[in-house]
Amino acid sequence: MEFLKDLSEAIGVSGKEDAVRAIVLNAIANHVENIQIDPMGNVTALKPGVGDGPRLRVMFAAHMDEVGFMVTGIDSDGLIRFTGVGSVDDRILPGLRVRVGDDALPGVILWTPIHLNHEQRVVKLKDLRIDIGGNKDDTNSKVKRGDRIGFDSRFMEIGDRVLRGKSFDDRVGCSLLIDVLRGGPYPVDLIAVFTVQEEIGLRGAQVAAQTLTPDVAFALEGTTAHDLPNPLADLDSDEVINPTCRLGGGPVLTVLDRSVIVPPQLLGFLRATAEQHQIPYQLKTQPGGGTDAGAIHITNGGVPSAVISMPCRYIHSPTALLNRDDYQHTLRLLQAVLASITVSDRNPR
Repeated sequence: MEFLKDLSEAIGVSGKEDAVRAIVLNAIANHVENIQIDPMGNVTALKPGVGDGPRLRVMFAAHMDEVGFMVTGIDSDGLIRFTGVGSVDDRILPGLRVRVGDDALPGVILWTPIHLNHEQRVVKLKDLRIDIGGNKDDTNSKVKRGDRIGFDSRFMEIGDRVLRGKSFDDRVGCSLLIDVLRGGPYPVDLIAVFTVQEEIGLRGAQVAAQTLTPDVAFALEGTTAHDLPNPLADLDSDEVINPTCRLGGGPVLTVLDRSVIVPPQLLGFLRATAEQHQIPYQLKTQPGGGTDAGAIHITNGGVPSAVISMPCRYIHSPTALLNRDDYQHTLRLLQAVLASITVSDRNPR
């Protein structure tokens, strides 16, 4: 978990993952072989397995990009027009602090104060602007169309177990993959991919899988933990709204989502491995969302693929929460998978 803070605070909106890529390259140097940056911007590396004979080629993929925004224009008063990059809920935007462009200029997403607007309850992104405190000339000298805009958020600890920060989808996956690469050795050839442009269509993962031809693949993710009280339930009720997973419940194993159905034999292997090592785990059965596994599994004639996620509250927002114990349990599961997976675990029976 040494690199999670830096990964979380780095701004890497889809298509502009440079700051995250620099952290990754520094973290994995001297722990892997054949580090490459492919034409898409993915970071790929190999951690060779130990032992004689043919070895299974296992891909672990975690995406570097995050949701955010992009500058589309500048108004006559110096305010910045913008659009979304990836899925962000318009309702959370008014009043948020953001960072604009390569220089990470501080800005605020403005909205008419409540004192002057009691009628409009749902705010649309197209009606919002970003204020960086300058007039038109000032803003034009510092900002240009196409500049990315990220949330301005700081990583911090809350109590003994909870961590708060932005972009845990999927900087927590990147952090886990770094920790896996700095550990080992493993009996399989580990193909590591830190992918780009996941949030806008799983694009980097598709190219990486086509190029690297893994035998089996696992997407490492941060997923939605909606383990919150139901506001429509009785105030004293513990009822929740169909939580995808819960903080503190351990790593999340996907059964299916909108991008992939995990092969039953591969899911069974993950469950058996967790149980063998007494690692708590959860199952994700809601069909919403998608991951890099959705692109990987349909490349090269088909690649058996699964998803191992960290439960995180409030993803795709400037402030997400995760649990330290979940992180350690997920890391243990990933290492156990690499230590024990065989050809028969990936093939249909």
